[in-house]
Amino acid sequence: MRNQFNQAAMGCAVAIISLVHVASAQTPAPAAAAAPLSNVVASPTYIVIPMEISVNRPAAEVWKRVGKFCDIGEWFRIPCTITSGKDGEFGSVRSVAGEILVGKTELSYTYTQAVRAGRPYNLYHGTLEARPVTATTSKLVYNLVFDNSMLADDAAREKDRVQKTAQFNQALENMKILAEGGTLPPAPARK
Repeated sequence: MRNQFNQAAMGCAVAIISLVHVASAQTPAPAAAAAPLSNVVASPTYIVIPMEISVNRPAAEVWKRVGKFCDIGEWFRIPCTITSGKDGEFGSVRSVAGEILVGKTELSYTYTQAVRAGRPYNLYHGTLEARPVTATTSKLVYNLVFDNSMLADDAAREKDRVQKTAQFNQALENMKILAEGGTLPPAPARK
């Protein structure tokens, strides 16, 4: 009787193993997860766009007028709000391209743009500084650094450089007007 029980148990075990094997063979394998998009650029080509403008005011006065992190809204004529942190504090984020304050001195700040899902990271950084020249004059210095390798070709990279240079030089002109006590002319119509 014991032998019959052992044979029956062994037969059940073989049947169960066979059924599991057959069932797993018929179950389709789960779909492979889509590979995440990489933000890494294989061969970056970093570009620096240095710009400056003379201002007939002391650097401290210039910075007081145009140097807050969200003052960009006034001199670029775009909306700007602080979306995280406080204006002027490390790690604060402004609504303009989600830019993050990553460095500052008494008369300067440096910001970067955050990594965004599905877009190559171009390491975009900007530094704005009011630099003393004399006791009564200064210059505003604006430097951009970023990777432009993801643009189609040299012609596209040059077009982008020219466009950014014109846009930021206009911002410097606007900062100069404001820092010297002037009022900006009406903003051009947006295209």
